Amino acid sequence: MSDCRTRCEGGGAVSVRPRLLPWPGPAGQRCYLVSDADSTGYLTKLADEMEAVQLQMGTELIGHAHLMLSDRKADARELRYLSNRLIEALQDALRIAESRGGRIPAPDEAKSDGATHADEGAQ
Repeated sequence: MSDCRTRCEGGGAVSVRPRLLPWPGPAGQRCYLVSDADSTGYLTKLADEMEAVQLQMGTELIGHAHLMLSDRKADARELRYLSNRLIEALQDALRIAESRGGRIPAPDEAKSDGATHADEGAQ
């Protein structure tokens, strides 16, 4: 059985594998969301918004890093703080990339799903 479905309005294949959420659980463990193919639930929207905020914060942090690194007066404490924030932003970006990559249907899933729906439309 395929874990890939077709979105009704767009016709494109959408994976319904568990989604890695952009925040950790209470003990720091990974959190996953299992939702239906239309992905319109509250937690899905919240995760989308959180990812957007995390990526925007990372972008702003890069700008701040450029400024700080060009300032010869920045001391070791400030640079250490900046380094820690950059590490956090990179961890967020990697988690988002993993989450999004995990929801892309495999080529054989999308191909077989598309062929099935094309055959159904021909009848």
